[in-house]
Parts: sequence; C-alpha cells; structure tokens
Amino acid sequence: MRSIRVETSAATILLTEAPEKKVKDRRSGEVATDAVSGETLWTLGVVYIEDGESSLIKVTVPERGISEGLAVGAPVSLPGLVARPWESTFNGQQRHGIAFRAEAVVPGMMPTAAAGEVA
Repeated sequence: MRSIRVETSAATILLTEAPEKKVKDRRSGEVATDAVSGETLWTLGVVYIEDGESSLIKVTVPERGISEGLAVGAPVSLPGLVARPWESTFNGQQRHGIAFRAEAVVPGMMPTAAAGEVA
C-alpha cells in the first residue's frame, strides 16, 4: 500500500510513551525488524496536536533513529513521518487501521505563539 507523508511543521508532538522494542510475535517474544535493513524496530507513543485537535498515536522508528535525551511529556520531532493504511483478517475478523512510521524521533521545541496570540 502507498505511504502518505505527514506534514508536521504546524503540529505540536509530545512524547507520551518511551521507546521500546517492537514485538512481532507476543507468544514467542520475537522482536520486529525492518524487512530491508534487518534493523530492530522500536515503538513509541505521542500525542499529535494540530489546529486545536489531538490524537494519540503509536509510531515505529528504526533503532538508529532513537535519539538520546528523550523525556516523556517533552516535545519531539518525527522526521520523515509517514502514514500507511493497513487491513488484515484475524480469527475471521476484518481489521484495519493506519500505521505510522518515522525515520527518527528527536527532542523538539514547543512552538511559540504567533504575534497577537496569548500563549
């Protein structure tokens, strides 16, 4: 399926869950890896705030893209963020959603209020 690039320049993104290794199979504990590079994948939770609306999302990031200095509650940037629709059948149930993936997660900055706005 096609990936859709997510424009984040007008958004505030806050880390809500620290990065942890992405598990491919919960029963065996197998860790997920990138199909091309073989690199370990990590997931993290963020709240994405834009135009007065917010969404909690999980984002997958390759291990090399996990920056030091990340703190839960702090702003982050997600360079190369893309959304990819998915669907599958599990136990006869049709499921679908949107998977988010970024090239990296790095400490960000809180946006400043525009001229004339109250911070």
